[in-house]
Amino acid sequence: MTLSQVAQSISESATLKLNALAARLRVAGEPIIHLGGGEPVSKAPEGAIREAVELIQTGAVRYTPPDGIPALKKEIIRYTEQFYGGTFRPENVMASGGTKQAIMVALQAILNPGDEALFAAPYWVSYPEMAKLALGVPVVVDVPEGTFEPRVADFEKRITPRTRAVIINSPNNPTGAVYSEAFMAGLVELCERRGLFLISDDIYHRLVFDGHPPCNLLQFAKDRSESARLLIVNGASKQYAMTGFRIGWAVTHNSRLIAAMSSIQGHQTSGPSVIAQVAAVGAMQGEQRCVDDLRSSLEQSRNALLAKLAAFKRLRVIRPGGTFFVFPDFRGYEPSSHRLAHFLLEKVKVVTVPGVEFGAEGRLRLSFCGGLDETLEGVERIRWALDETTPRARFGQHEFVRDW
Repeated sequence: MTLSQVAQSISESATLKLNALAARLRVAGEPIIHLGGGEPVSKAPEGAIREAVELIQTGAVRYTPPDGIPALKKEIIRYTEQFYGGTFRPENVMASGGTKQAIMVALQAILNPGDEALFAAPYWVSYPEMAKLALGVPVVVDVPEGTFEPRVADFEKRITPRTRAVIINSPNNPTGAVYSEAFMAGLVELCERRGLFLISDDIYHRLVFDGHPPCNLLQFAKDRSESARLLIVNGASKQYAMTGFRIGWAVTHNSRLIAAMSSIQGHQTSGPSVIAQVAAVGAMQGEQRCVDDLRSSLEQSRNALLAKLAAFKRLRVIRPGGTFFVFPDFRGYEPSSHRLAHFLLEKVKVVTVPGVEFGAEGRLRLSFCGGLDETLEGVERIRWALDETTPRARFGQHEFVRDW
């Protein structure tokens, strides 16, 4: 059997694959600690659950407009105007089956076969595959060694006559980096000057630490007309701990782009689940302290995790300014992130994500969105596994032995 060229070119999601692996190992009774996850352990807001249950109990769970129900679009507009400024109408908004779908249909609406989409490394694992699925060409823009901050000049150097879009993600997955305002302003100016679409993946935008405000590219945009090319995507998954509901959204002043995206989405899925949409409305209308509590909890976990990582002798760590990830450089121990990740899984039952999947070899993505005690034990297991002097160690009820 011969599959399509697109199917043959797409790689499996490394993060989803690891989630499935961790689940299987737990079911098998292995003492797994999952530091590769990407979802908070807190529960969805009460308002989300209440609205979803009330709709289900009516039995009237029907089709919705492909771009989202009016109540959700109204909340997205209110939310965007509150955190970004500007004025938007319903035709400027599309709700989607998660932020991932919003980015995917945006690329399908923007790219012609062979067109290029630029993004900085380290990058979220799905960006290259999304560009390929849209029949485009992913182009990676490297950052200077020892930093996670991209440079506008490096983006401009990679622009060719086929460049059509730029994707930016701050706070960044996998690094936790929060890009500077100077860079963000310069990137907006570059894209407006060169006529490029700029997709701002803001899924972590309220999970920013150290008292800093959420990121906002719109404040630097001069073009807010129907020809605007800035697209803001966001969603309920991270800030409201609603990963399984799969609700995201896209907002832009360019209503033609939203119409095209909605048409594509309509043929793909007919639109997001109405149950998930009313749940998102409940979360956005409800008490917002849950977001503040999550951010505060994550910041405390980050600080505790960084203190643990400081004990590693050959580790280099850049302090994350947001998200719930840290992306240490383990090349002082092992240059291959795949070999290291497999070693840690085999020896101490800790799941991590190899940095090469994010375009940064020699690093591992560690998540601190799980329980703090388990997270810190996972790091202690890693430190013991990389220590060449201690033959055995006990963590809780589990003993690990190094066999030289």
